[in-house]
Amino acid sequence: MGDCEIGENTNIGCGTITCNYDGFKKSKTVIGNKAFVGSNVNFIAPVEIGDNTIIAAGSTITDDVPKDSLSIARERQTNKEGWNKNK
Repeated sequence: MGDCEIGENTNIGCGTITCNYDGFKKSKTVIGNKAFVGSNVNFIAPVEIGDNTIIAAGSTITDDVPKDSLSIARERQTNKEGWNKNK
C-alpha cells in the first residue's frame, strides 16, 4: 500500500494495491475510517474512499467512493467455450 492514508478501524483485504504512479507523477489514495476493502482490490490513484464504505473483492476503483456506500467495480465472468481449442 504505497502513498496512501488509511483511517482507523479499516480492514484491507489480502492482495490489495494502490496503483499510484502513472509514469510521470505519484498520486495518493485516501481511505476513510471503518472501511472494509475486500481481497484483490486495485485503487487507481488519486481516489478518496469515504468512511464506513465496503469495496467488493476483485474491484478496480477509479473514482471516489462516497461515505456509507458499497462499491463494486468488476465485470461478470464470461466463458467463451471452445475459444482456445484450435490455437
